[in-house]
Amino acid sequence: MTLTLYNTLTRRQEPFETVEPGKVKMYYCGVTVYDYCHLGHARACIVWDVVRRYLQFIGYEVRYIQNFTDIDDKILNRACVEHSSMEVVADRFIKAYFEDMARLGIKEADEYPRATHTMNGIQRLIHELENKGFAYPSDGDVYYAVRQFAEYGKLSGRKLEDMQAGKSERVNIEDPEYQKKKDPFDFALWKAAKPGEPAWESPWGAGRPGWHIECSAMVRDRLGDTIDIHAGGADLIFPHHENEIAQSEAVTGKPLARYWLHNGMVKVDGEKMSKSLGNFTTIRELLDRGVDPMAVRLFVLTAQYRTPIDFTDEAIAAATNGWHTIKEGLLFGYQYGKKLGWGVGTASLIAETVERFQETVNNDFNFPGGLTVLFELAKELRREGNIIVHEGKTETSPDELQRQWQTLVTLAGVLGLKAEIEAETQTSNGLSDAEIEAKIQQRQEARKAKNFAESDRIRDELQAQGITLIDSRDGTRWHRN
Repeated sequence: MTLTLYNTLTRRQEPFETVEPGKVKMYYCGVTVYDYCHLGHARACIVWDVVRRYLQFIGYEVRYIQNFTDIDDKILNRACVEHSSMEVVADRFIKAYFEDMARLGIKEADEYPRATHTMNGIQRLIHELENKGFAYPSDGDVYYAVRQFAEYGKLSGRKLEDMQAGKSERVNIEDPEYQKKKDPFDFALWKAAKPGEPAWESPWGAGRPGWHIECSAMVRDRLGDTIDIHAGGADLIFPHHENEIAQSEAVTGKPLARYWLHNGMVKVDGEKMSKSLGNFTTIRELLDRGVDPMAVRLFVLTAQYRTPIDFTDEAIAAATNGWHTIKEGLLFGYQYGKKLGWGVGTASLIAETVERFQETVNNDFNFPGGLTVLFELAKELRREGNIIVHEGKTETSPDELQRQWQTLVTLAGVLGLKAEIEAETQTSNGLSDAEIEAKIQQRQEARKAKNFAESDRIRDELQAQGITLIDSRDGTRWHRN
């Protein structure tokens, strides 16, 4: 059961082999912190969260780094509009990021480097590029000389000669930045400070780094010259990741990453998500509408991670229904374990089921296939729960049911799916089991006294509070809806 991954760099699926056996160095290009995170961020963060969880599940020691871009024109523009500062804006939306990700059940990365905290590493990398002939200063700016890097375009598959054909129609030769470049394809590593902008001192004058050099420096500072997995959205392949490769590999002479993984984009009702179309939805807006965070995770995981997904009301409704099924299975042990005489220890997992799950997911992180295994377990536990409610017994041995449940809980945890026990096992007014049993006893006494009106009233009262009573020759059983 070898894990194989589709590598954007080679355009084929390859066996996963790490630089250091048993260890994974993983970097995810994180968010630019000028606004609240949206559905596209939700998908990316969920996908790479689950990739990390799965790698740990199959035995790897994972060091997972995710950056924050906290220097950017969009951040500066927002700060100007709000009469604030870039730092205040960035800090506010970094805080909001952690709030949103916590609601989605995203595990925190091992480290969150920020561009503003990596200035020494950024300047050092630019200086090395300059010394090796890959960068040149120009009137306070520093540019990367793209044609000096022979392998430019190897990630995206783009060739400079093909891009050159339409380049003249898209550039403004009067643009001061264009005039500073030796070649139209060259891109900025360092930008000279403009009046009123925050700036850092450097050998080339006061200024700030370009976007692409920030990630190259943060990867190198935190993880070294070559990492195992570089992840991000498909929209970052060109130019961001292409430029990262050019910057890093020109200096080190080594591959920046062994595997380049990219998640597909999110559409809304078939259209690209954008504020201009009015279909821009933030994570907090969605969750504040009452959508279960676990349903959002399920929605993301039902699609192969590299393909686009379409966010629709119907898709979220389907994911919500699917989550209810899995949630019933996850709550089975808390609802019936005591009645079945389960011990307090953890039961062994069903090896065949775990093996099937792993064999499926090992095919390029096939999480939809892994979910199929979870649904099978959850539906079986739900069926057994119904039998317990209606017949007071099970068709399967308690030991086997405990193994099924423990297997479901474990595999669901790999996908980050977790049912909140307290929230799901209490009724809306917080009636305890003892209080319910007392109500049933009152009803029994009313029936003995042939006070059927009172008996029905108690039954209806409990039903209104989400508790169903089932009468049989063996007595009255109940369950929470």
